[in-house]
Amino acid sequence: MRANNHHRFIQHSLTALALAAATFAAQAAPQADIHALAQKQQQPLLDTLKDLVHIESGSKDIEGTKQIADYVAGKLRDMGGKVEILAATDVYRLDDTPEQIGPMVHAEFKGKGTSRIMMIAHMDTVYLKGMLKDQPFRIDGERAYGLGISDDKQGVALILHVVDMLKKLGYDNYGTLTVLMNSDEEISSPAARSTMVRMGEQQDAVFSFEGGGTDGSLRLATSGIGAAYLKVIGKSSHAGAKPEDGVNALYELSHQLLQMKDLSKPEDGLKLNWTVAKAGTNRNVIPAEATAQADARALKVADFGALEEAMKAKVGNRLLADSKVELKFEVRRPPLEANDAGRAFAKHAQGIYEKELQLPMKVMDKATGGGTDAAFAALKAKGGVIEGFGLSGYGAHSNNAEYVQINTIVPRLYLATRMIMDISRDRVK
Repeated sequence: MRANNHHRFIQHSLTALALAAATFAAQAAPQADIHALAQKQQQPLLDTLKDLVHIESGSKDIEGTKQIADYVAGKLRDMGGKVEILAATDVYRLDDTPEQIGPMVHAEFKGKGTSRIMMIAHMDTVYLKGMLKDQPFRIDGERAYGLGISDDKQGVALILHVVDMLKKLGYDNYGTLTVLMNSDEEISSPAARSTMVRMGEQQDAVFSFEGGGTDGSLRLATSGIGAAYLKVIGKSSHAGAKPEDGVNALYELSHQLLQMKDLSKPEDGLKLNWTVAKAGTNRNVIPAEATAQADARALKVADFGALEEAMKAKVGNRLLADSKVELKFEVRRPPLEANDAGRAFAKHAQGIYEKELQLPMKVMDKATGGGTDAAFAALKAKGGVIEGFGLSGYGAHSNNAEYVQINTIVPRLYLATRMIMDISRDRVK
């Protein structure tokens, strides 16, 4: 009996080991059909990137942003999406917001499931019209170069080809797959923000296709960017003969800046730094006007509101009773705050990358830098929001240096496609 039991124990153990090995092998290998299709998409995606780079679309180039929106909308329509080009209407006017703002492209693909997933990227760049002729799209080894290629035309191209992959795979188990691309990201998204907040609230998952940096990391948190503007109105007079008849705006501005210099809370990631100031016209004239600007950063959405209230309270304390002090505070971008849903999605994405593609992936849930449209999508979101689904690259906002790594195209196409499938199948916990 003991020998038989021992024999059965060995058989059970071997069977369990075999099953475990088979399970591990299944988990460790990429899904062949998806991976093969991603490989086939690499050259078409590079062709799309070339088309996108060769459309100049600086944020203030309305003709260019309309042209690229038409291109993107056409591609999405060809893939069966319900597509609309949205003109800028609900605009949050910032200090540097231009009179005209380019359009957004909104597309929806209806499936037979229940999940709601949105992919976002931006079509505008920081470059001026006319720069393209000296720096067209080019490939040099494993790098593809071009103005705006990393920030964020690669993201636009990836989204188009992820949708195309899902179509070619015949996959439609999602409920609604939404694509949203804007033309004003580089000027703080004054027109797109309200749409992103509204649509982000409706999603189970939002993937933002800004570049993955040089190491392909995903980001769950970014700092918010704010700006403060002070304007002091005084009264001019002769600085030598009758200084007492004037109201020195420079004195009042100095007083205001000094009493607000300690509003930063670096330990909490809240920073307020006055960086620009102007006053006066002539050496012998008491200045009638003085202005200053500050840069503000925060890690929590609520911190900007608290900072603005603290500044308003300080402004009420004036040095010169006859001066007038005006304060304006802008939330240029709210912080992106990590949540549990985003952490679960990122962990799953990390597993796909490391187990199936044998590639390293870092997930950052602490803010290291500022500024992402994903923060608008996350502002009222209950689902997970992840930034950094784009290609690895370098040189954003720099002339003749901006590139993406070609060898990250297949892994990124595979990752985004698998994430959409797994979330739609409720396989992400």
